[in-house]
Amino acid sequence: MRAVGETARRGLRRLLSRAPSILQCSIAAAVAWIVARDVLDHPRPFFAPVAVVICIGVAMGRRVRRMLEMVVGVSVGIGVGDLLVSWIGSGPWQIALVVALAMACAVLLDGGQVIALQAGSSAVLVATLLPPSGSGGPDRMVDALVGGIIGIAAVGLFPIDPLALAHRHGRVVLEELADALDAAAQAIAAADPPLAADALEKARGSQRAVEQLHSALQTGREIALLSPLRWSARARLARYQSAAIPLDLALRNVRVLLRRTFAALRDHEPMPAELPGRLHALAEAVRLLRDELAEGVEPVRARRAALAVADGVRTSTQSAGFSAHVVGAQVRSITVDLLVATGTDRDTAAAALPPPATS
Repeated sequence: MRAVGETARRGLRRLLSRAPSILQCSIAAAVAWIVARDVLDHPRPFFAPVAVVICIGVAMGRRVRRMLEMVVGVSVGIGVGDLLVSWIGSGPWQIALVVALAMACAVLLDGGQVIALQAGSSAVLVATLLPPSGSGGPDRMVDALVGGIIGIAAVGLFPIDPLALAHRHGRVVLEELADALDAAAQAIAAADPPLAADALEKARGSQRAVEQLHSALQTGREIALLSPLRWSARARLARYQSAAIPLDLALRNVRVLLRRTFAALRDHEPMPAELPGRLHALAEAVRLLRDELAEGVEPVRARRAALAVADGVRTSTQSAGFSAHVVGAQVRSITVDLLVATGTDRDTAAAALPPPATS
């Protein structure tokens, strides 16, 4: 019962977070239908609201490209469908041939998935429901263009908040990273292999959060480019954009760290006594970065905290097994990644760490 309630709460949070995009999409679809039907006098402007849904959609990222892909896909599908159906008629094998050729032409033009799918679906409509004669083809192309333009206009005139997107998804990534570092520290301090294994299993699911952050930032860039109302968000978005790749690298490195932590604890390898403290300090620096990015300020405190960790990080091979050695090396790599995420260039970040001790 508790699991069902948690699933319902997650679904509700997800719905609330996407409600602005859903509202934006539904209103713009209705406007596109009205414009195509009442202004352009198209009796069945099917592709106008469809274009809006594809351009805005619930999924984030690359809306301008999707609009162009959709228009090209509709044009190819209708063109191939009209041409072939007028020659060979309509039926099961004709539908198969029309769809195959329309999608093949779309793939030859561009590898985008939307183009191929829209070309195929447009060809099906032409071959089955919509007659290929008269001005239907050109009208449908115009409908698609109208829908695409209205979709982009809706994004520009009534934009969702790009910083809210960045905050929400950036917070998840940063908390995943901080929690993984804390879990590694706890496992090492307690010499607890199962705890390390559990932390590794949880960290393996963090890549999805990173991908969602990249998608949110792509959407944010488009909104800040298209909408004058959101131009002021560009500088704060840039901080998230600068941090996204090094945070991705840090999460990859922490997964390696957790794998080798588990191996070291399982094999009873000695671990440096100061290592849990270093990992907790890195986790605290990550949380400072989370807060400063959300506040829209230069991440000075996070950088200072990461530099404090960097100042004492060493990797010693003396009396250490292979896994323990790798753990120490990953601490160095994560420290560099975190410094880069705060705005330090990678060469300067690497130079802030003392050279590894070999004896």
